[in-house]
Amino acid sequence: MLDPKAKKNVIATGLPASPGAAVGRAVFCAEDAEAWAAKGEKVILIRNETSPEDIGGMHASQGVITARGGMTSHAAVVARGMGTPCVSGSTDITIDLKAKTMATKCGVVIKEGDWVSLDGAKGQIIEGQIPTVQADTNSGNFGKLMGWVDQIRRLKVRANAETPQDAKQALAFGAQGIGLSRTEHMFFEPNRIADMRAMILADNEAGRREALARLLPYQKQDFKDLFKIMDGLPVTIRLLDPPLHEFLPHTDPEMQELADKLGKTLAEVKARTNALHELNPMLGHRGCRLPITYPEIAEMQTRAIIEAAIESEEAGVKVIPEIEVPLTGSKKELDIVKAIIDTTAEKVFAEKGKKVHYIVGTMIELPRAALMAEELAQSAAFFGFGTNDLTQTTLGMSRDDTGAILDEYRARGIYVADPFASIDVEGVGKLVRRACVEGRKVNPDIHLGVCGEHGGDPKSIEFFEECGLDYVSCSPFRVPVARLAAAQAAVKAKAKK
Repeated sequence: MLDPKAKKNVIATGLPASPGAAVGRAVFCAEDAEAWAAKGEKVILIRNETSPEDIGGMHASQGVITARGGMTSHAAVVARGMGTPCVSGSTDITIDLKAKTMATKCGVVIKEGDWVSLDGAKGQIIEGQIPTVQADTNSGNFGKLMGWVDQIRRLKVRANAETPQDAKQALAFGAQGIGLSRTEHMFFEPNRIADMRAMILADNEAGRREALARLLPYQKQDFKDLFKIMDGLPVTIRLLDPPLHEFLPHTDPEMQELADKLGKTLAEVKARTNALHELNPMLGHRGCRLPITYPEIAEMQTRAIIEAAIESEEAGVKVIPEIEVPLTGSKKELDIVKAIIDTTAEKVFAEKGKKVHYIVGTMIELPRAALMAEELAQSAAFFGFGTNDLTQTTLGMSRDDTGAILDEYRARGIYVADPFASIDVEGVGKLVRRACVEGRKVNPDIHLGVCGEHGGDPKSIEFFEECGLDYVSCSPFRVPVARLAAAQAAVKAKAKK
């Protein structure tokens, strides 16, 4: 945290997207962040908004500032998952990427290399280098309080995590497993992105399988690492979810470099990139639509999961793998992908001469999925409510582009709170509640959890307790608050009875 005794010149405010304090030199692109950090510099990454291509720079940065985006924007969600402080959606700043400057409404201009600090819990951007102090979360009283909390709460608390660092941090904060591991975040490392792009740009299935075979060892090790850390606790692994174009380069020099590696021309790479372009990619070729079109992707990921589980068990690790199919809207979609998973698993069992127990479930992140819960529950062992996208698709409102709109809506009383930060009980909540009731009618043993960012919001957790969910899952650094909120919700529920 920033030293509370230090003088601070707050030059702009934004959304408190990810808590904690960060101090560093201003940089304006992910590549610069990585390069400066490699030289030992502490940096703050400043962007209009972030995308999956910025993951490396976000990892290298002490903190992130964006001019656009809400509480569930890419910058906010990824930063919370990393435990990186972030201020997002600041309308007080104007960023000039060419000049590498950030101008504020109060007249201060931050240039590349200038020191800047941020308070992610308060949403403050501060000029200069502010001293920090370590927040104490391990005192005797804190431990005693959390002991009471865990005795009282009914809801389990898991974490959203896909790296060993995130998983370890989640365990340290008392997480009871992983409720969402977003596998797409595992493919942006330099030694993987090239093969991922080769897979996407392949001319045929054989070419895709060849590239996927090179990715398999990396993916398997990812899961072995998570299983080892979460020994005896459930790990929910979501199959590849985002549109494929997010993995491709966008500038001519990057495209030329990729073309050279693949033995293609720049024109061929551009043509394939353009072919993948979608006007509305968040509602396009993603989620379960990917394995339905390219089953070899789900085959590789399933093989990696099952082989990792078998090898982990042989090493004495207790594994509880849960394979999650994203963005389904019908039982038929889920059945097609589940058949790919089960067929691949049986092949691995036959090859290894050993079986492991796993379950297959789906994310409920489309209104249709919530309305078809009774059908989906016939095939799904669990529902993971992806409330970020469920809110977006129910409200018909982008989670990345609505900062100014929501400010006006809240001022006029249309929404009491930001529905992307605290669940819209009247609308989205009805879908969640209905899906829980109808799903359990068909499958009384179905596991119900939420893995959207609402899983770390106290008001939302109170609602999830009322719905009878089994667990909430949130970013690692929100786990203690989620545990406390779950206990408070349990106390309120008991009082109502």
